[in-house]
Amino acid sequence: MDPGRGLGCDLAHGLGDCKVTCTEFLTLLDDLIDDSVAAETRAEVEKHMHKCGHCEVIFNTTRKTIEIYRSHEIYDLPTDLRDRLHAAIMARCKKGC
Repeated sequence: MDPGRGLGCDLAHGLGDCKVTCTEFLTLLDDLIDDSVAAETRAEVEKHMHKCGHCEVIFNTTRKTIEIYRSHEIYDLPTDLRDRLHAAIMARCKKGC
């Protein structure tokens, strides 16, 4: 194993034997959400998230955002909010998105 591996995790969060850094976690995020990582890798990432609140929040927030998007729920906005949002988007586009 690379002797520097996990060093950023240890220095940034004092996580001791952590084998996964925050950067490695971010690299694996898509595969974690899709549940397409090896069991050993998932265990190491879960160990990291248990000790690193930042990565745990990123994982949970990203997963929940994707769940909401995939559910295809349509939210009705109040008319005044919808009109203001539409006007703001159109004004921005006229300036050059």
